[in-house]
Amino acid sequence: MSVNRIASRYAKSLIDLAVEQNNLEKIHQDVEHLRRMIKSSKDFVNFLRSPVIQYSRKKKALEALLQGKFEDLTFKFVDLLAAKKREAYLPEIADEFIIQYRTLNKISQAIIITAGEITPELEAQIKDKLQQAAVGFANVEVVTKIDPSLIGGFILEFEGHVYDVSVKYELDQMRKEFKGNLFESAIGR
Repeated sequence: MSVNRIASRYAKSLIDLAVEQNNLEKIHQDVEHLRRMIKSSKDFVNFLRSPVIQYSRKKKALEALLQGKFEDLTFKFVDLLAAKKREAYLPEIADEFIIQYRTLNKISQAIIITAGEITPELEAQIKDKLQQAAVGFANVEVVTKIDPSLIGGFILEFEGHVYDVSVKYELDQMRKEFKGNLFESAIGR
């Protein structure tokens, strides 16, 4: 079975159980916390994916890491993954859970990449404009990232489209135009 299929099935199961127990928001917070742990620690991911570490040792480590800090359902879910030898897929399952959570709650994500920090007021204005443009979604979740190499302007990723109005992009376009010999291009017409 493919990783995507495994992740999708386990994520759906966790969402279904969370909805059934009327605990979706808390489970969502737990999964977001797990994602941050996964993204911030390569050692944690290597631990999850290591075939050398036995289930009993992984179970003890996961208990120490998660028990009491996460909802019981989240803890039992991760424990089940370890018991079924599926803990290596936790990063993909967590990502898929977030995708399914957003779909269920009609949340569209917009990623704004800028050269420097933007003010909360500007972020709110952008969110309002995107909210108006979001067809079929109740909410827009804005994620901001900083990339100083953009020099100025921004890149917006929204509803499957990328809008690049950065200074870096414009300079790259000009560089491509100048790479062609302008004199030969003019004579060839």
